[in-house]
Amino acid sequence: GSVPWWVSLGDCAGVEGAAAASCPALPAAQPAAVTFGSHGQNLVTEDVTVVEGDVATISCRVKNSDDSVIQLLNPNRQTIYFRDFRPLKDSRFQLVNFSNSELRVSLTNVSISDEGRYFCQLYTDPPQEIYTTITVLVPPRNLVIDIEKETAVEGEEIELNCTAMASRPATTIRWFKGNKELTGKSEVERWSDMYTVTSQLLLKVGREDDGVPVICLVDHPAVKDLQTQRYLEVMYKPQVRVSQNYPLQGLTREGEPLELTCTAFGKPQPTDMRWLRVDDEMPQHVVVSGSNLLISNLNKTDNGTYRCEASNAVGKSHADYMLFVYDSRAGEDGAIRSVDHAVVGGVVAVVVFAMLCLLIILGRYFARHKGTYFTHEAKGADDAADADTAIINAEGGQNNSEEKKEYFI
Repeated sequence: GSVPWWVSLGDCAGVEGAAAASCPALPAAQPAAVTFGSHGQNLVTEDVTVVEGDVATISCRVKNSDDSVIQLLNPNRQTIYFRDFRPLKDSRFQLVNFSNSELRVSLTNVSISDEGRYFCQLYTDPPQEIYTTITVLVPPRNLVIDIEKETAVEGEEIELNCTAMASRPATTIRWFKGNKELTGKSEVERWSDMYTVTSQLLLKVGREDDGVPVICLVDHPAVKDLQTQRYLEVMYKPQVRVSQNYPLQGLTREGEPLELTCTAFGKPQPTDMRWLRVDDEMPQHVVVSGSNLLISNLNKTDNGTYRCEASNAVGKSHADYMLFVYDSRAGEDGAIRSVDHAVVGGVVAVVVFAMLCLLIILGRYFARHKGTYFTHEAKGADDAADADTAIINAEGGQNNSEEKKEYFI
């Protein structure tokens, strides 16, 4: 009739038997076999990967076109487009571009049922055919962390499970505690064309893990930055610390006061805190007020170990302070002795230094100056009657005697 023969191709493709009699005959150029490269012409296309719900674009291109007819068929070999005409009654297919060298078609709202091979045909003699494959990716529909216990106790091992449901292909699950990556154990279940992945993580928790997020992160080509997290809640026994408020520094001496403070942190917060003296009774003059311990007038009977204990629902902890009371002047006498020793040592050092300097000066002086000595020989002294005569004879004979010089170096 007046309706072109290709209008019903989409409805008749693949029909066999008696039903085929009502379908129009296929044109003579309809390919009976796949042939490539006739007369130097080539069909070109690329595989398409698309996320479910997005748009897939199929392109059938011809190199060295001679105006031959281009046709696109679906996996059931139903004609989607013949030239720029769409026989198939599926409005999701839309013509993007048509020319002698290209037929480009878009498919919106892609679903898994659209996955498969799509055929590009070129009506040459002999005809040519090539196919492109559409692959549909399905991101996980749900990502959930199940934790064995909402509240854990320090040192306990807990189990966490992360499930990524109905993805295609199967997803990869990664675990993180804060910024540190951990290793879990994954199992994959297949339901029809979908995959459900569950990853199990065994984690031994400590007090440092309280309030830290545990993250389940998905690696999948259809989605980016898909993750979920749970914050750990860890209970732990108290941490106890004793600090000395007075005296801030120095010795604890007789007659002086001592003030100690006990601090404790835990989860839950400690409610019971007490002071005791280890291996002895608490002195009667010791005043305990809450977390503070005060001894107003120390004496040596107070020596010993004082302990602060704190407890909560998890357990009990303590911290000790060892008290030793010194004599009242222990620090002062020690300071005076230290000063005396320092003064004496300084004086001795100055004296020694002065003596060394004096010796050096005298040595340099004697080295630079030489002494001259004269000897006079008294002649006839042996003949003198007495000592006075001998001296007179010696002085009188000085002019006649030869002066002799003796040098001492």
